[in-house]
Amino acid sequence: MEPFSFATSDALNFPVSVRILNLEGEEAPVLASTLLEHPELQYIGSNQSLYSDLYVTAQVWAGSKPLTVPVQTAYKSFRTERKWLEWLELPIPYSTLPQNACLAITVWDLSPAGGRAAKGHAIPFGGTTLPLFDKDNQLHKGRQKCHLYRHREADGNHGSRTPAVPIKKRTSTDASEDKNAEEIDRMEKLFKKHEMGEIPRVDWLDQLVFRGFEKRGLQSARASLKAKAIQRQDATRRDASEAADVGSEGEQRDDASSPPEPSNFWLNIELPRFDFPVVFADQEYPPPSLQHLLSSQTNIILKPPPEVQLGPGINRDEDDDSEGNRLLRVYDPEVDAKDNPAESKHRRLVRSQHRNGILDKDLKPNAKVRDELNTIMSYSPTHILSTEEKDLVWKFRYHLTRNKKALTKFVKSVNWQDHSESKQAVQVLGKWTDIDVDDALELLGPTFDNPAVRSFAVQRLRKADNNELLLYLLQLVQALKYEHISTQPGHEVTQDSSLAQFLISRAVNSFTLGNYFWWYLMVQCDDKSEDQGEENQAIYGKIAYDFMAELVKQSDGAETRKTLLRQAEWIAILSRISGEIKESNESIAKRTERVKHFLADADNELVTIDPPLPLPLDPSVEIIGVVPEDTVVFKSSLHPIKVAFKTTSGRKYPVLFKMGDDLRQDQLVIQIITLMDNLLQKENLDLKLSPYKILATSTSAGLSQFVPSMTFQGISSKFRNNPAQAYLKQNNPDPSGPYGMRKETLDIFVKSCAGYCVITYILGVGDRHLDNLLLAPDGHFFHADFGYILGRDPKPFAPAMKLSKEMVDCMGGSTSEHYKQFKQYCFLAYSALRKNSNLILNLFSLMVDANIPDIKLEPDKAVLKVKERFHLELTEEEAIRQLERIMDDNLNALVPVVIDKLHELVQAFRA
Repeated sequence: MEPFSFATSDALNFPVSVRILNLEGEEAPVLASTLLEHPELQYIGSNQSLYSDLYVTAQVWAGSKPLTVPVQTAYKSFRTERKWLEWLELPIPYSTLPQNACLAITVWDLSPAGGRAAKGHAIPFGGTTLPLFDKDNQLHKGRQKCHLYRHREADGNHGSRTPAVPIKKRTSTDASEDKNAEEIDRMEKLFKKHEMGEIPRVDWLDQLVFRGFEKRGLQSARASLKAKAIQRQDATRRDASEAADVGSEGEQRDDASSPPEPSNFWLNIELPRFDFPVVFADQEYPPPSLQHLLSSQTNIILKPPPEVQLGPGINRDEDDDSEGNRLLRVYDPEVDAKDNPAESKHRRLVRSQHRNGILDKDLKPNAKVRDELNTIMSYSPTHILSTEEKDLVWKFRYHLTRNKKALTKFVKSVNWQDHSESKQAVQVLGKWTDIDVDDALELLGPTFDNPAVRSFAVQRLRKADNNELLLYLLQLVQALKYEHISTQPGHEVTQDSSLAQFLISRAVNSFTLGNYFWWYLMVQCDDKSEDQGEENQAIYGKIAYDFMAELVKQSDGAETRKTLLRQAEWIAILSRISGEIKESNESIAKRTERVKHFLADADNELVTIDPPLPLPLDPSVEIIGVVPEDTVVFKSSLHPIKVAFKTTSGRKYPVLFKMGDDLRQDQLVIQIITLMDNLLQKENLDLKLSPYKILATSTSAGLSQFVPSMTFQGISSKFRNNPAQAYLKQNNPDPSGPYGMRKETLDIFVKSCAGYCVITYILGVGDRHLDNLLLAPDGHFFHADFGYILGRDPKPFAPAMKLSKEMVDCMGGSTSEHYKQFKQYCFLAYSALRKNSNLILNLFSLMVDANIPDIKLEPDKAVLKVKERFHLELTEEEAIRQLERIMDDNLNALVPVVIDKLHELVQAFRA
């Protein structure tokens, strides 16, 4: 069987369209005698002129009901033929069309005297109805020739009386004439296939066929001329009688048993063409599981089924009295999603037997149950507990109070809608041992709504110092939107939210913590997107107000508040110049000069900053003035500006300011890298990571620390052989060291490469090329530009881990001892981070609603994508082998090398 490519209609989000081409056909003019008998006919436009003005309406019908309002063509006057050539777009997409959808098209004539089925001064010239799907459930496409039924409006009902392709009846007694007509119909179908490209084009052969078809058509016309002449007078009288047949209430006097005959008019239309056939597809719901209705008992006596009176329109044989037709079976897709009421009641009864837990306090699990509990405790935060597992955790809840990892599983097993059960659960929470911070963060997620649970998590966070709290502050600010906070004036957030109260109390007592807390809140207040919502925006505005109100109550709070406002003014000044530079059409040199002049202007208060201003990007650094001569405007679409500031320590601190770019995703990645570096160092594994600082100051601007370094692309263009090694050797020469460089430099390079390779693999960082791999002169390797994460990549067949040939060559090749050491560092880092996978997954779960671009694409899968990279279903040894296979495949793959070369060519072409 040959392969067949097709698309389904439910995936076609494209409005139904039809192009009205032209009207073909003719009829004899109305006789003068007929006009004398029916004088109102002389006012009809088509009786006055052979090419009178007509217009067309189209409407989608299904199930004998209209699905859309009619859409009509614009006014157009005709001279020699009735041709519209106009596309009509109907307000319904193909994806929502039912299988029986049809297109009802009516051509309207004008008559001030009215007539049958008249609408104002318009009467139907003729109508036709075309099904949108053919007998094979494929969507019609291309040109269609539709029979027009004179003096009738298009009938979109089921079993339409105005079908575009009428049922063929033998009207001629001449067999040769019928055969000739059938041959013409067959040729027209072949012409349509030829036009759609289904028949290959051969010019000389096509011309022969076209001429032969014209001759056959002329012969057929001459043969039928006599018969038509005989029938023309009778047909004219009948049409004139029908056109003048106007009842007192406009009722139609057709015999329903005999559908009208098509006229000599055809309406040519065109439907959209698609590259592949479009097959009808509808949403199908799986039948519900009815296992709980019929258990193992086989001797159940069912009541006789009730009598069902079938409503009008439901066909059933009157003589059929079988049992199968006495019931109408309707499947409800929600049945299987609901809890079994019997099981729910049984669970409530079991848990209510010892509501005070007198007997449960002494329960001890046996060896088998203990293994089951240990398995449950090992589940990741994304795992959903079954009903049996929840019952087991509840049963041994007092025994589990000594296990800090069991708390989140216990909270998930509680029915918080049951008042008495939730009350006992809160009492058990007070007896639980101290939990880790990763479990506390999980309890602050959107799935835990009980205030007592969230307050318990905050109590754990109170034990963290400011440095540890700073690692999770970005996620904790996001968790505020899951708190029950009232935005009413005069109502403090500390009355509703223990988390808000905790963060405000810690932020007012630490300037570093308060600095970042304030700017995180400002970004949330600036987010006016639909995903954020006005309610969340109001919540963050209320928290920011209460933070400032609490800040001024401190001894030095007024000065701190003034400093934060000065930071905002400083950001506004940089935003103004950056916006002007981005909008100007000047060269890079002129842009740079303009920025330098702006910064050197004393009116902008940047040359001297007094008193010193803590940098929002890094509050530990205080700046006292700008260094205009070190300013650089980069050549890119956003034209970011590098500005150097003098600090109180006498050093320069270069900052990169971007306007027009949302840096929140880069900020998240840098925060996770910083956290992972902290986790690795706790495992006594210092991989010399140097994540630069990033701070989003709004949804479209932000600051970034500028680290003196050089891209691998720039290094490769400067050094030909082994560029990275030559670069490090030039900056750190040591004839006695490995490869002619200092041993410490190569050690830093190997460790930092290992750290970033593992971390970017876990985070699924994409779009890796030699322009965003950077190397500092002292050997620190790091990544930049995190526009693609969680496995997204604009390039096809992108590797899972970026391990370029330049990196391996700098270590001495894939067979060197330094490369082997690099792999060992990778394995150690991966194992250490897998141990802390719950913390990382919980941090990402708190960022699901943070409006981060790559998380927003599939928010329900974001955490699962990170979890997939940890391979938690494997043992530690199996996971390391899996990582080694990924590294080897990437090292030996040709595609990454080709991608880097193509990127280099594209960048060279742009330059």
